Amino acid sequence: MLIIWDMEHDLSPPPFPSWPDAAPDLVEVAAGRAPADTVIRGGIWVNVHTREALPNHDIAIKSGRIACVVPDASYCTGPDTDVIEAKGRYMVPGLCDGHMHIESGMLTPAEFAAAVIPHGTTTMFTDPHEIANVLGLRGVRLMHDEAVMQPVNIWTQMPSCAPSAPGMETTGYEISAEDVAEAMAWPGIIGLGEMMNFPGMAAGDPQMLAEVAATQRAGKTVGGHYASPDLGPDFAAYVAGGPADDHEGTVEADAIARMRQGMRSMIRLGSAWYDVETQITAITEKGLDPRNMILCTDDCHSGTLVNEGHMNRVVRHAISCGCDPLVALQMATINTATHFGLEREVGSLTPGRRADVILTSDLRTLPIEHVIACGKTVALDGVLTVTCPHLDWPDTARQTVHMGAPKIAADFEIAAPEGRNSVTANVIGVVENQAPTKALKRDMPVSDGKVDSYGDTCQIALVERHQATGGVVNALVSGFNYEGRMAIASTVAHDSHHMIVVGTDRDQMALAANRLADVGGGITIWRDGTELALVELPIAGLMSDSPAREVAAKADAMVQAMVDCGCTLNNAYMQHSLLALVVIPELRISDLGLVDVRTFEFIPILEPTT
Repeated sequence: MLIIWDMEHDLSPPPFPSWPDAAPDLVEVAAGRAPADTVIRGGIWVNVHTREALPNHDIAIKSGRIACVVPDASYCTGPDTDVIEAKGRYMVPGLCDGHMHIESGMLTPAEFAAAVIPHGTTTMFTDPHEIANVLGLRGVRLMHDEAVMQPVNIWTQMPSCAPSAPGMETTGYEISAEDVAEAMAWPGIIGLGEMMNFPGMAAGDPQMLAEVAATQRAGKTVGGHYASPDLGPDFAAYVAGGPADDHEGTVEADAIARMRQGMRSMIRLGSAWYDVETQITAITEKGLDPRNMILCTDDCHSGTLVNEGHMNRVVRHAISCGCDPLVALQMATINTATHFGLEREVGSLTPGRRADVILTSDLRTLPIEHVIACGKTVALDGVLTVTCPHLDWPDTARQTVHMGAPKIAADFEIAAPEGRNSVTANVIGVVENQAPTKALKRDMPVSDGKVDSYGDTCQIALVERHQATGGVVNALVSGFNYEGRMAIASTVAHDSHHMIVVGTDRDQMALAANRLADVGGGITIWRDGTELALVELPIAGLMSDSPAREVAAKADAMVQAMVDCGCTLNNAYMQHSLLALVVIPELRISDLGLVDVRTFEFIPILEPTT
């Protein structure tokens, strides 16, 4: 059953009872003077505070919180107590995702929750800066309001950087320091989202410092995003500004540098970001204290969520990389909770905490057999057992693709200097399973005065879609290995979320762009005049409120269509979605031109001729 919440009336669920409010009842149950609501009986207690697995324990739950964990809870089990038999299985705290973007799942918060709950995720810390770039503070509020309705814990980080790099891109809306200060009073706001403008932070930009100050004065956590390999004075200045974590590391030295400076190193496994294996060696080989390392996903599309998992996938991967299972679980539970100041609320199976529990028969393979959130069963054997309520998203959030006149092939031409048969071009080089790109130079053929695709290098265009300016910026990209006459277009283009079109043929690029204008946003793939795949994302051009499995099936078809067009990269769509992200080196495209993120300067598409 789909539940729709009316935005015009206060229909939000009552707040979850605080520990102080629940304490009288918890004391009565723990003392045996009152029965528990629920008892999980006969399990192995995974204690992430002490890194122990303790057999033959029971968990007594009252008012959605843990009253006690004891060898035998029969003394507080009454005739109406719901008894869940653990049958010797491990009792693990619900998994926490320390850094992620719901929009990357192509789903609204409700459908995202529905997708990940069966995988054991019971707590998320989400940064909705994608929708902030399209709809501004109103979009953030919509995401926040749907998030707090869910049967699991979804805390929102107020986006810090829209645009991500002022002067380098144009967004639909901008986020101000005043917006940040206002949002700090919202009930589900846990801190500031990733501070992507790392050059501004390092340079002491007044707006960035004001946003951090508003967050710190509210007693909340500042998220980080330091995407430069430079660990010199700029890194030192960035840390001094206040960001408390960072997820942009790709090698062991990155993780070590962050932890040594008192930051938490967040290491990610998303659909295409494979940064765990190269950084967890700081723990598994160097032997550093694991308390300051956190597992997260960052970006996972719906296909990954439905078919492969969420945080359970990350934990399994960390274990496969040589991490002790109990340490890996700490990195996905108590470490995350502590980082956000919530270690007395979530992240462990101890008295007073929310009763977020996973039952699993094996710590290494981590099958998610029973999920309990806030004391209630929410999934059994991979099947969701609760309803995730939806907002009634307004039309203003659904009509966001405004690209002016329909596009034609000529809009995607790159003119070459007169009389040239070839040119040297600056090319964006895609790196498999990583967010950074490479700044490449390629000799490209010219025909009829226009630069052609050649080999593994094809065209990329950014189509302005917020203000209907009709603007198109053209460039070149390498690494997808597309073949034949094809194009892929997407309105998911971090972080400005204009439309990105990549293709080998300008006619197909026009067809793809116009298709997305017609459907209100999403992803489409064309070959030889035929649409191979379409994922409709009508909300802000970023998300669908259709069931997660339906969206995942379309996402799987999209991935297969990319393969059919010659692309062999793992989850290449994720690389496609980041081609406009002007805060991750080395080269990116924006509505203002081709950006060298190493210097934050615009560079020409074609090298000047002598």
